[in-house]
Amino acid sequence: MRAIVQERYGSPDVLELRDVDRPAVRDDQMLVRVRAASVHADVWHVMRGMPYVLRIMGAGVRVPKDRVPGTDLAGIVEAVGRNVTRFQPGDEVFGQSLVANLWRNGGAFAEYAAVSEARFERKPSGLTFEQASAVPTSGSLGVQAVRDEGRVQAGQEVLINGAGGAVGTFAVQLAKAYGARVTGVDAAGKLDTIRSIGADRVVDYAQEDFTRSGERYDAILDIVGNHRWRDLRRALTPHGTYVLIGHDQYGAAGHRWFGSLGHFAKLMVMAPFVNQLHPFRAVKDPGDRLVVLKDLIEAGSVTPVIDKTFTLSQVPEAMRYLESGQARGKLVVAVGAERPEDG
Repeated sequence: MRAIVQERYGSPDVLELRDVDRPAVRDDQMLVRVRAASVHADVWHVMRGMPYVLRIMGAGVRVPKDRVPGTDLAGIVEAVGRNVTRFQPGDEVFGQSLVANLWRNGGAFAEYAAVSEARFERKPSGLTFEQASAVPTSGSLGVQAVRDEGRVQAGQEVLINGAGGAVGTFAVQLAKAYGARVTGVDAAGKLDTIRSIGADRVVDYAQEDFTRSGERYDAILDIVGNHRWRDLRRALTPHGTYVLIGHDQYGAAGHRWFGSLGHFAKLMVMAPFVNQLHPFRAVKDPGDRLVVLKDLIEAGSVTPVIDKTFTLSQVPEAMRYLESGQARGKLVVAVGAERPEDG
């Protein structure tokens, strides 16, 4: 099969399209013929091998332990191991190839992937494979931020910092689905996209600092993490909630060894003494986030936003575009496509 192979850490140039053997399938796995995959920040981290702590967390100390990158995919089940109970050959599915710790290569950027059934669901009706591949990680982080951490409720005022990116475009739609009034903050070039998915108000971060505007919010969902807590607190109601989702701006703002983990650690130390603070990933995954997303997508409340579609051979180009920070929504890879299309 054809696959993107990563033999070392570094720039997008380390990603090469090669012919490799199909993956072996264990009894608890299924073989999926990949129709589409998507890129996200964790894939970038593993490509770069940064922050360095990810290497000792399972990615591989000197070189990647697993050679084929990618975690999010959609495709058709080709075969199942004898312990797989939820799917059968011919099922159209979408999900994550890794059950835990996405700071590893997961084999999604290939024509076939051997995956556990644990993080897969049947593809939402009405979605293309490309759209479905855009959902798993970014959409699940959106559910975690809006429902689990932020506990967003109808009638609340919610601000999403970084609303035009991969996680942000899901978070905006999810907050609206839960009945909130949403303010989206991002670069000027992304504001029309944010409006188009339902935001009630948009803010160009280069023109207005939302922490100094005098507005107060019941919840701030912070994907970018570019403000100090003492400034953020001014923008919260007395019982408001601040959720840091975490982003080191593709290495520009994080520590080389620990990335944004130091920022999380500081907030976690403060959290017991400040009821407004909810450092991200503090809530255990209930295991239903993909189901929630599937239901909302089929109900018409959430639609994946896709900026560009690339071919498998163009994954390095996709990663360069991702790290530029310009993407509006998601970038996807159409496996088997002859040429790219813009979304």
